[in-house]
Amino acid sequence: MSTPMTADQLMAQLKKWGVKYQEYRSWRTHNRAGHGAWGPVNGFMVHHTGSDASDQRSLLYNGTAALPGPLCHFGLAQDGTVHLIGWGRANHAGAGDPDVLKAVENESYGAYPPADNQSSVDGNARFYGVEIWYSGSHKMSDAQYATLRKLAAALCDFHGWSAKSVIAHAEWGSPGKWDPGMAPGKTYDMAVVRADIAATLASKSATPSAPSTPTPKPSTPAKPSVSLSKLVTAAKRNPSAKGTPVTYSGVRTVEAALVKAGLLSASKADGHYGTDTIKAYAAWQHKCGYSGKAADGVPGPSTLRKLAAKYGFTVTA
Repeated sequence: MSTPMTADQLMAQLKKWGVKYQEYRSWRTHNRAGHGAWGPVNGFMVHHTGSDASDQRSLLYNGTAALPGPLCHFGLAQDGTVHLIGWGRANHAGAGDPDVLKAVENESYGAYPPADNQSSVDGNARFYGVEIWYSGSHKMSDAQYATLRKLAAALCDFHGWSAKSVIAHAEWGSPGKWDPGMAPGKTYDMAVVRADIAATLASKSATPSAPSTPTPKPSTPAKPSVSLSKLVTAAKRNPSAKGTPVTYSGVRTVEAALVKAGLLSASKADGHYGTDTIKAYAAWQHKCGYSGKAADGVPGPSTLRKLAAKYGFTVTA
């Protein structure tokens, strides 16, 4: 599970991945707050609008009398431009299958998630959503498909997700839904779509291309090292200490990893293993499958090594 991105973090990711976008009205504060939870987020859901109209921003922003807006976070136009519609809870996913949610959360399925035969989980709280501007009775434009891949990569990159965190509305659990469609009543093969997104992620397209003139490669800096015993001591002593003393420098390395995981605000990464870091590390322990006293925010060898392997540091005794 991950804390949803802030609007500023989203903008940074779109720029990082070269996603062409436009801001629409008060999208940063336009949401369904007060009508249900927003987060933790587990994935990205793909929809089509059912219309080939060239400008669908107003409908997606305002919604209808029966379904108030925003109806998504992103509107994807035919030319490949992403229009930012709302941020926070949006009416796009509806109720879905708990088995599908669990499979997406754990990224623990094969080519496709389990059959979506229940509608008992609030998807609006757990998924980012894009509405692609086309009828679904034909394929989306090449520009839309190319941007969809980059937009999905931007979200997955931020949260540390694989392409298995991207699903179709048709895979979620709303009866009769077949979006994103490629022909009347026929959904895109999401195993193929996910493979294309995985290729985009693997291409490291967010990294500038190497210069054409060969230059000497700099030596690879050594990974930072974190002592488990010193980290545990800081985790046990810092929260009750006066002020925000930095008792062990390795705390900053762990906090930086928790920020990348979307579990800790960057403003709280101060080297002091206080209550915010305790809560963030406990969330990481939950993400690793631990609960109760095993998820108390004090690092253990297993969860710390998993964090190190994913975010580039080493662990010593």
